Amino acid sequence: MTAQPETMPTEVLGGVGLTHLKIYEDRPAPDGKQSGCAHVHAVTDEAYYAVAGEGYLELHDPENGFRVAPLTPGSFVQFTPGTIHRAVSTGGLEVVVVIGNAGLAERGDARIYFGPDVDADPDEYRRLAGLPNEKGRDGALQRRDASIEGYMALMALRESDPKAYLGEVARFVDLHCREMEALRDRFAAIVEAGPGRWTEVLRDRVGALPARPGVADTLTAAPSGEPILGMCGTLQPVGGLQALATLSGEVALPSA
Repeated sequence: MTAQPETMPTEVLGGVGLTHLKIYEDRPAPDGKQSGCAHVHAVTDEAYYAVAGEGYLELHDPENGFRVAPLTPGSFVQFTPGTIHRAVSTGGLEVVVVIGNAGLAERGDARIYFGPDVDADPDEYRRLAGLPNEKGRDGALQRRDASIEGYMALMALRESDPKAYLGEVARFVDLHCREMEALRDRFAAIVEAGPGRWTEVLRDRVGALPARPGVADTLTAAPSGEPILGMCGTLQPVGGLQALATLSGEVALPSA
């Protein structure tokens, strides 16, 4: 399945979205690399913290052009919206992804790069973007392959005509921002329910000092459900947070 609009909860610390990501390694993309789709966000910051394997992020923006950020366990990369990015694994890359705005990148703020011809054909874009819904994991890989075919042309343009390459990056980012204008009210509501609510809570705590911060609570979540077929790979979002039960007597610890 693909990510659904309310996949990410708002209870995670600070109102961020948090998910474990395993980069697609079923088979190489058309350029021979194990990777996900190239895509962009309009308003959402994102960060990758590598926990296993090795790989890198390929990043493009109209101001800086192309850059590469290596990923090995312990590496952290944070980037702003308007950055086209692709995650590449060179061996078992797994990351914890921190997604701003209560996980807005998985709630609609994303556009996959297939190239200008597909962008000019909304029906074809919808068909390609929806392949995982139609064909499951094989559809996710077909979507990834279609993205990388367009992405290879972008990389070739970077070599042959750097000015035209920067223009194409800007065109794609601007297109996504225009498309997202129709979702401004929906996005604003998600932001208010996530980081906006957390900001108010923290302001109240600071203003209440030296009083204690209120009712103590501990929330927990365990992996649940089938992983989501995301743009970069399989996602296991942190969700379904529940209050940690209060136990009386001895606590039975998990066995080693």
